[in-house]
Amino acid sequence: MPDSELHVVTGALGYSGKYIARRLLESGVAVRTLTNSAHRPNPFGAALDVRPLSFDDPQRLRESLRGGRVLYNTYWVRFNHRNFFHEQAVQNTLRLFQAAKEAGVGRIVHVSITNPTEDSPLEYFSGKARLERALRESGLSYAILRPTVLFGPEDILINNIAWCLRKFPVFPIFGDGAYRLQPIHVDDLAALAVEQGQVAENRIIEAIGPETFSYRELISTLGLILGKPRPMVRVPASLGYLAGRVLGWCLGDVLITQEEIQGLMAGLLYVDCPPTGTTWLTDWARENAAVLGRRYASELARRRPR
Repeated sequence: MPDSELHVVTGALGYSGKYIARRLLESGVAVRTLTNSAHRPNPFGAALDVRPLSFDDPQRLRESLRGGRVLYNTYWVRFNHRNFFHEQAVQNTLRLFQAAKEAGVGRIVHVSITNPTEDSPLEYFSGKARLERALRESGLSYAILRPTVLFGPEDILINNIAWCLRKFPVFPIFGDGAYRLQPIHVDDLAALAVEQGQVAENRIIEAIGPETFSYRELISTLGLILGKPRPMVRVPASLGYLAGRVLGWCLGDVLITQEEIQGLMAGLLYVDCPPTGTTWLTDWARENAAVLGRRYASELARRRPR
Protein backbone atom coordinates (compact mmCIF):
# COMPACT_ATOMS: atom_id res chain seq x y z
CA MET A 1 0.00 0.00 0.00
CA PRO A 2 1.27 3.51 -0.71
CA ASP A 3 2.42 5.26 2.48
CA SER A 4 0.51 8.39 1.43
CA GLU A 5 -2.86 6.68 1.87
CA LEU A 6 -5.11 7.35 4.83
CA HIS A 7 -7.24 4.50 6.15
CA VAL A 8 -9.89 5.05 8.82
CA VAL A 9 -10.85 2.42 11.39
CA THR A 10 -13.67 2.66 13.89
CA GLY A 11 -12.73 1.33 17.32
CA ALA A 12 -8.97 0.88 16.93
CA LEU A 13 -8.61 1.20 20.71
CA GLY A 14 -11.05 -1.66 21.18
CA TYR A 15 -10.98 -5.28 20.05
CA SER A 16 -11.21 -6.17 16.36
CA GLY A 17 -10.46 -2.59 15.26
CA LYS A 18 -7.12 -2.73 17.03
CA TYR A 19 -6.00 -5.72 14.97
CA ILE A 20 -7.10 -4.05 11.74
CA ALA A 21 -5.22 -0.86 12.68
CA ARG A 22 -2.09 -2.82 13.56
CA ARG A 23 -2.02 -4.58 10.21
CA LEU A 24 -2.60 -1.31 8.36
CA LEU A 25 0.19 0.48 10.23
CA GLU A 26 2.55 -2.41 9.55
CA SER A 27 1.75 -2.02 5.84
CA GLY A 28 2.96 1.58 5.97
CA VAL A 29 -0.24 3.59 5.52
CA ALA A 30 -1.52 6.39 7.73
CA VAL A 31 -4.28 5.27 10.09
CA ARG A 32 -6.94 7.30 11.84
CA THR A 33 -9.41 5.88 14.31
CA LEU A 34 -12.85 7.16 15.23
CA THR A 35 -13.72 6.00 18.73
CA ASN A 36 -16.09 6.38 21.64
CA SER A 37 -13.34 5.17 23.97
CA ALA A 38 -10.58 7.76 23.85
CA HIS A 39 -9.86 6.92 27.53
CA ARG A 40 -8.46 3.54 26.59
CA PRO A 41 -4.69 3.04 26.32
CA ASN A 42 -3.36 3.71 22.84
CA PRO A 43 -0.93 0.89 21.95
CA PHE A 44 0.12 2.70 18.77
CA GLY A 45 1.12 6.05 20.26
CA ALA A 46 1.63 8.91 17.82
CA ALA A 47 1.34 6.55 14.86
CA LEU A 48 -2.44 6.51 15.30
CA ASP A 49 -4.56 9.63 14.77
CA VAL A 50 -7.39 9.44 17.34
CA ARG A 51 -10.65 11.32 16.81
CA PRO A 52 -14.13 11.00 18.34
CA LEU A 53 -17.04 9.18 16.71
CA SER A 54 -19.19 12.30 16.47
CA PHE A 55 -22.50 10.77 15.48
CA ASP A 56 -24.38 13.83 16.78
CA ASP A 57 -22.24 16.25 14.73
CA PRO A 58 -22.42 15.35 10.99
CA GLN A 59 -19.98 18.05 9.92
CA ARG A 60 -17.36 16.96 12.41
CA LEU A 61 -17.91 13.32 11.43
CA ARG A 62 -17.41 14.20 7.75
CA GLU A 63 -14.21 16.08 8.53
CA SER A 64 -12.86 13.14 10.53
CA LEU A 65 -13.44 10.91 7.49
CA ARG A 66 -12.20 13.34 4.85
CA GLY A 67 -9.11 12.13 3.01
CA GLY A 68 -9.70 8.51 3.91
CA ARG A 69 -9.47 6.03 1.06
CA VAL A 70 -11.03 3.14 3.01
CA LEU A 71 -13.25 3.03 6.10
CA TYR A 72 -13.18 -0.17 8.17
CA ASN A 73 -16.28 -0.23 10.32
CA THR A 74 -16.34 -2.40 13.46
CA TYR A 75 -18.80 -0.21 15.41
CA TRP A 76 -21.77 -2.05 16.93
CA VAL A 77 -23.33 -2.96 20.29
CA ARG A 78 -23.76 -6.50 21.55
CA PHE A 79 -27.07 -6.03 23.38
CA ASN A 80 -29.62 -3.44 24.46
CA HIS A 81 -28.74 -1.57 27.64
CA ARG A 82 -29.88 1.60 29.34
CA ASN A 83 -26.82 3.40 27.91
CA PHE A 84 -26.85 1.92 24.39
CA PHE A 85 -29.17 -0.11 22.20
CA HIS A 86 -29.36 -1.76 18.80
CA GLU A 87 -31.62 0.77 17.07
CA GLN A 88 -29.30 3.57 18.13
CA ALA A 89 -26.35 1.61 16.71
CA VAL A 90 -28.21 1.16 13.42
CA GLN A 91 -28.99 4.88 13.12
CA ASN A 92 -25.42 5.83 14.09
CA THR A 93 -23.98 3.49 11.48
CA LEU A 94 -26.28 4.91 8.80
CA ARG A 95 -24.94 8.36 9.70
CA LEU A 96 -21.42 7.02 9.43
CA PHE A 97 -22.05 5.59 5.95
CA GLN A 98 -23.61 8.87 4.78
CA ALA A 99 -20.75 10.92 6.21
CA ALA A 100 -18.21 8.62 4.52
CA LYS A 101 -19.93 9.08 1.17
CA GLU A 102 -20.06 12.86 1.57
CA ALA A 103 -16.40 12.93 2.67
CA GLY A 104 -15.30 11.10 -0.47
CA VAL A 105 -14.26 7.81 1.12
CA GLY A 106 -13.68 5.33 -1.68
CA ARG A 107 -14.56 2.03 -0.04
CA ILE A 108 -16.14 0.66 3.13
CA VAL A 109 -15.18 -2.65 4.71
CA HIS A 110 -18.01 -3.41 7.12
CA VAL A 111 -18.15 -6.09 9.82
CA SER A 112 -21.57 -7.74 9.92
CA ILE A 113 -22.72 -11.17 11.21
CA THR A 114 -23.59 -14.54 9.71
CA ASN A 115 -27.18 -15.11 8.57
CA PRO A 116 -28.57 -11.56 8.89
CA THR A 117 -32.18 -11.08 7.75
CA GLU A 118 -34.36 -8.01 8.06
CA ASP A 119 -37.36 -10.03 9.17
CA SER A 120 -35.46 -11.73 11.99
CA PRO A 121 -37.10 -11.36 15.43
CA LEU A 122 -33.58 -10.89 16.82
CA GLU A 123 -32.53 -7.23 16.69
CA TYR A 124 -28.86 -8.07 16.39
CA PHE A 125 -29.43 -9.94 13.12
CA SER A 126 -32.18 -7.72 11.70
CA GLY A 127 -30.16 -4.58 12.45
CA LYS A 128 -27.09 -5.98 10.72
CA ALA A 129 -29.26 -6.89 7.71
CA ARG A 130 -30.61 -3.34 7.48
CA LEU A 131 -27.07 -1.99 7.46
CA GLU A 132 -25.96 -4.43 4.78
CA ARG A 133 -28.82 -3.28 2.56
CA ALA A 134 -28.03 0.39 3.19
CA LEU A 135 -24.40 -0.19 2.24
CA ARG A 136 -25.32 -2.13 -0.89
CA GLU A 137 -27.65 0.70 -1.95
CA SER A 138 -25.23 3.52 -1.04
CA GLY A 139 -23.33 3.57 -4.32
CA LEU A 140 -20.06 3.11 -2.44
CA SER A 141 -17.61 0.32 -3.12
CA TYR A 142 -17.93 -2.19 -0.26
CA ALA A 143 -16.90 -5.46 1.29
CA ILE A 144 -19.17 -6.98 3.92
CA LEU A 145 -17.52 -9.47 6.29
CA ARG A 146 -19.76 -11.86 8.19
CA PRO A 147 -17.94 -13.38 11.17
CA THR A 148 -19.47 -15.72 13.71
CA VAL A 149 -17.69 -15.84 17.08
CA LEU A 150 -14.35 -14.05 17.42
CA PHE A 151 -11.59 -15.39 19.62
CA GLY A 152 -8.25 -13.94 20.62
CA PRO A 153 -6.41 -12.43 23.59
CA GLU A 154 -9.12 -9.85 24.44
CA ASP A 155 -12.05 -12.12 23.59
CA ILE A 156 -15.12 -12.18 25.84
CA LEU A 157 -17.22 -15.22 24.87
CA ILE A 158 -14.54 -17.93 24.68
CA ASN A 159 -12.70 -16.47 27.67
CA ASN A 160 -15.84 -16.46 29.80
CA ILE A 161 -16.76 -20.01 28.81
CA ALA A 162 -13.28 -20.98 30.02
CA TRP A 163 -13.82 -18.92 33.20
CA CYS A 164 -17.04 -20.81 33.92
CA LEU A 165 -15.29 -24.12 33.33
CA ARG A 166 -12.66 -23.14 35.87
CA LYS A 167 -15.17 -21.87 38.45
CA PHE A 168 -18.09 -24.29 38.42
CA PRO A 169 -18.36 -28.08 38.79
CA VAL A 170 -20.92 -28.48 35.98
CA PHE A 171 -21.63 -26.60 32.77
CA PRO A 172 -25.21 -25.89 31.62
CA ILE A 173 -26.09 -26.52 27.97
CA PHE A 174 -29.10 -24.87 26.37
CA GLY A 175 -31.19 -27.69 24.94
CA ASP A 176 -29.25 -30.48 23.25
CA GLY A 177 -26.15 -28.43 22.46
CA ALA A 178 -26.07 -29.72 18.86
CA TYR A 179 -26.24 -26.27 17.26
CA ARG A 180 -23.01 -25.28 15.53
CA LEU A 181 -20.59 -22.36 15.43
CA GLN A 182 -17.38 -21.58 13.57
CA PRO A 183 -15.08 -19.31 15.60
CA ILE A 184 -12.58 -17.12 13.73
CA HIS A 185 -9.43 -15.61 15.22
CA VAL A 186 -9.62 -11.84 15.47
CA ASP A 187 -6.37 -11.39 13.55
CA ASP A 188 -7.65 -13.60 10.74
CA LEU A 189 -10.64 -11.27 10.50
CA ALA A 190 -8.27 -8.29 10.48
CA ALA A 191 -6.19 -9.82 7.68
CA LEU A 192 -9.35 -10.39 5.66
CA ALA A 193 -10.50 -6.81 6.26
CA VAL A 194 -7.18 -5.29 5.16
CA GLU A 195 -7.11 -7.56 2.11
CA GLN A 196 -10.59 -6.39 1.13
CA GLY A 197 -9.54 -2.78 1.54
CA GLN A 198 -7.22 -3.24 -1.42
CA VAL A 199 -9.76 -4.38 -4.01
CA ALA A 200 -12.63 -2.59 -5.70
CA GLU A 201 -15.19 -5.34 -6.26
CA ASN A 202 -18.28 -5.42 -4.10
CA ARG A 203 -18.14 -8.56 -1.98
CA ILE A 204 -19.97 -10.34 0.83
CA ILE A 205 -17.70 -12.81 2.61
CA GLU A 206 -18.51 -15.38 5.28
CA ALA A 207 -15.69 -14.85 7.77
CA ILE A 208 -15.47 -18.21 9.50
CA GLY A 209 -12.66 -20.23 11.03
CA PRO A 210 -11.34 -23.64 9.95
CA GLU A 211 -13.08 -25.59 12.75
CA THR A 212 -16.78 -26.22 13.19
CA PHE A 213 -18.03 -27.22 16.64
CA SER A 214 -21.35 -28.11 18.07
CA TYR A 215 -21.80 -26.07 21.23
CA ARG A 216 -21.45 -29.27 23.25
CA GLU A 217 -18.20 -30.12 21.42
CA LEU A 218 -16.85 -26.64 22.05
CA ILE A 219 -17.43 -26.88 25.80
CA SER A 220 -16.01 -30.40 25.95
CA THR A 221 -12.93 -29.41 23.93
CA LEU A 222 -12.16 -26.35 26.03
CA GLY A 223 -12.67 -28.30 29.24
CA LEU A 224 -10.15 -30.95 28.16
CA ILE A 225 -7.60 -28.34 27.03
CA LEU A 226 -7.86 -26.49 30.34
CA GLY A 227 -7.73 -29.68 32.38
CA LYS A 228 -11.24 -28.85 33.63
CA PRO A 229 -13.58 -31.34 31.97
CA ARG A 230 -17.06 -30.77 33.37
CA PRO A 231 -20.30 -32.71 33.21
CA MET A 232 -22.74 -30.91 30.94
CA VAL A 233 -26.30 -30.48 32.14
CA ARG A 234 -29.12 -29.84 29.67
CA VAL A 235 -31.34 -26.95 30.74
CA PRO A 236 -34.25 -25.15 29.05
CA ALA A 237 -33.20 -21.92 27.37
CA SER A 238 -35.36 -19.90 29.77
CA LEU A 239 -33.68 -21.42 32.83
CA GLY A 240 -30.23 -20.99 31.31
CA TYR A 241 -30.96 -17.35 30.63
CA LEU A 242 -32.20 -16.83 34.20
CA ALA A 243 -29.07 -18.42 35.63
CA GLY A 244 -26.90 -16.28 33.34
CA ARG A 245 -28.77 -13.17 34.37
CA VAL A 246 -28.27 -13.87 38.07
CA LEU A 247 -24.58 -14.56 37.56
CA GLY A 248 -24.26 -11.43 35.43
CA TRP A 249 -25.91 -9.40 38.18
CA CYS A 250 -23.38 -10.75 40.67
CA LEU A 251 -20.54 -9.83 38.30
CA GLY A 252 -21.96 -6.40 37.41
CA ASP A 253 -22.20 -7.41 33.76
CA VAL A 254 -24.45 -9.02 31.14
CA LEU A 255 -23.19 -12.57 30.83
CA ILE A 256 -25.57 -13.66 28.06
CA THR A 257 -28.82 -12.41 26.56
CA GLN A 258 -32.00 -14.13 25.43
CA GLU A 259 -31.26 -13.07 21.85
CA GLU A 260 -27.80 -14.62 21.98
CA ILE A 261 -29.23 -17.90 23.25
CA GLN A 262 -31.96 -17.86 20.59
CA GLY A 263 -29.52 -17.04 17.79
CA LEU A 264 -27.12 -19.75 18.91
CA MET A 265 -29.84 -22.41 19.21
CA ALA A 266 -31.30 -21.39 15.83
CA GLY A 267 -27.98 -22.18 14.16
CA LEU A 268 -27.35 -18.59 13.09
CA LEU A 269 -23.63 -18.82 13.90
CA TYR A 270 -23.09 -21.49 11.26
CA VAL A 271 -22.86 -21.27 7.47
CA ASP A 272 -22.13 -24.03 4.99
CA CYS A 273 -19.14 -22.68 3.11
CA PRO A 274 -15.32 -23.01 3.05
CA PRO A 275 -13.42 -21.28 5.88
CA THR A 276 -11.70 -17.94 5.36
CA GLY A 277 -9.70 -17.99 8.61
CA THR A 278 -6.65 -20.21 9.13
CA THR A 279 -6.12 -20.20 12.92
CA TRP A 280 -7.51 -23.23 14.73
CA LEU A 281 -9.26 -22.45 18.00
CA THR A 282 -7.98 -25.70 19.51
CA ASP A 283 -4.35 -24.77 18.73
CA TRP A 284 -4.80 -21.25 20.06
CA ALA A 285 -6.51 -22.49 23.24
CA ARG A 286 -3.67 -24.95 23.92
CA GLU A 287 -1.08 -22.21 23.45
CA ASN A 288 -2.98 -19.94 25.84
CA ALA A 289 -4.31 -22.52 28.30
CA ALA A 290 -2.32 -21.08 31.20
CA VAL A 291 -4.16 -17.73 31.04
CA LEU A 292 -7.41 -18.50 29.22
CA GLY A 293 -10.35 -17.92 31.55
CA ARG A 294 -8.25 -16.94 34.56
CA ARG A 295 -10.16 -13.67 34.82
CA TYR A 296 -13.72 -12.84 33.89
CA ALA A 297 -13.96 -10.44 30.92
CA SER A 298 -16.69 -7.82 31.47
CA GLU A 299 -18.48 -6.29 28.49
CA LEU A 300 -19.82 -3.38 30.55
CA ALA A 301 -16.46 -2.66 32.15
CA ARG A 302 -14.99 -2.14 28.69
CA ARG A 303 -17.64 0.46 27.99
CA ARG A 304 -16.99 2.57 31.11
CA PRO A 305 -16.41 5.43 30.95
CA ARG A 306 -17.46 6.30 27.41
